[in-house]
Amino acid sequence: MASQADAPLLARQDDDDEFDDTPLDEPHAPASDSNKKHAGRLGYFVWLLTLSAGISGLLFGYDTGVISATLVSIGTSLSGRELSSLDKSIITSSTSLFALAASPASSILADRLGRKPIILVADVLFIFGALIQALSISVPIMVLGRSVVGLAIGAASFVTPLYLAELAPAAHRGMVVTMNVLSITLGQVVAYVIGWILAEHGSPATGWRLMVGLGAVPAVLQCLLLFFMPETPRWLVKAKRSVAARVIIQKTSGSDPVAIQMVDSILKDIEIEVREEEDSVSLSNGDGKSRRSWLVGWRKLLFVPKNRRALTIACLLQGLQQLCGFNSLMYFSATIFLMLGFTVPTLTSLTVASTNFIFTVAALLLIDKIGRRRILLYSIPIMAVGLLATALGFNALDIPSVITRDTGLSRNASVFILVNIMVYVAAYALGLGNVPWMQSELFPLNVRSLGSGLATATNWLANFIVGLTFLPLMDALTPSWTFVLYSIVCVAGWIAVWFIYPETVGLSLEEATSLLEHGWGVR
Repeated sequence: MASQADAPLLARQDDDDEFDDTPLDEPHAPASDSNKKHAGRLGYFVWLLTLSAGISGLLFGYDTGVISATLVSIGTSLSGRELSSLDKSIITSSTSLFALAASPASSILADRLGRKPIILVADVLFIFGALIQALSISVPIMVLGRSVVGLAIGAASFVTPLYLAELAPAAHRGMVVTMNVLSITLGQVVAYVIGWILAEHGSPATGWRLMVGLGAVPAVLQCLLLFFMPETPRWLVKAKRSVAARVIIQKTSGSDPVAIQMVDSILKDIEIEVREEEDSVSLSNGDGKSRRSWLVGWRKLLFVPKNRRALTIACLLQGLQQLCGFNSLMYFSATIFLMLGFTVPTLTSLTVASTNFIFTVAALLLIDKIGRRRILLYSIPIMAVGLLATALGFNALDIPSVITRDTGLSRNASVFILVNIMVYVAAYALGLGNVPWMQSELFPLNVRSLGSGLATATNWLANFIVGLTFLPLMDALTPSWTFVLYSIVCVAGWIAVWFIYPETVGLSLEEATSLLEHGWGVR
């Protein structure tokens, strides 16, 4: 769903004196840091932009959720035979593989072309991918359609959170970015509802085609809305269009008096940070050859200790988000519930998606109160317990492989597994579902885009591994040991979070990045 969760809209107060001669358009005095952190309510303009940009998150969620119902509805429509576990794994994991390729590429293009053009490209890819899937007649063509959708998801998962973060007022950035995660979970719920309706009441031959084809509709809508959506202030400043940037900042500030006073101060802060970034690149290049600037970014990211620590934490959290096995439930929940003997597996899967949505709403309200580190330390153990209990349930049922289906299985044991999967999903939604997308809090401005892009790529690499290996693991290790393996990953992740992930709640971007200056910053 990926993300540039915190763009540089906060003040750098210690730099103000150095640039006091920078002309401002209005005579407002710079707002205090306290005001910047606690400005008033979110304006209607930002809400409209959040809803419009959030369509990308909806598409992301829909395309990851719809495949679950599709896999149990295809039957013999592709290549004239039932899908094997390998077919399902390749169809699913191809999306993640191409998202892995698209996310770092989109981070480079977004800096050069702007944020809006990348969102537009993602929408076009969503449309073509949906049509290819709907018209596919064989497994390879279906894989092609899923791959095109993967390119779209990879671009959207990086650019959309970046777009929202750079437009949102600083005091509301966390909530606005989490709204994008909420859109993803809503898309998954919508996918399961449509999947259930078409699987139960649609034609077996065409129902699944409508499921995947409907993914083109929101993309068309967002293409139209993009004509009315602005570019972000930070990109406009980098493009030497500060006047246009000021207009956008003023619109996103709404009618709140404190926020209006901050407009010039925010613009000045962006100009300072962009100027520092350009000066840093120029000094590092020496010969002034901009074609080498990307090498400078890599060197700073990998060889400056605090940047390397930030990259380690961001990649850890993004990898853990996927290797804990969550998306295996999103992709294969209907397959799992069919195996457990549920007569309407897509409707049962809806309970998983609904749980994810409800507890993402809870995370939206809690994450800035409890803190990023603490909410992970509280929720990951619950995830591990839910996975272990699920493993015990499968062990009691003694299901040897994923292809086994027995409607005579103990109803109580099947419900026990379902309940514990819901416990696991609820804990995931509160913590790991959201916190990794706050990754850019830890990166300084000059490596923020590159570092966040690499962390997002780590997410998709882990997603690809989970999507490709889940069903084969279920066959090779049995379902019980597969869930035990995911539980072990959660325990290992909790230990890593305890030792190296500092608390960043309530800190400005500058304060958050300084935590890693002389160590991991864990107190």
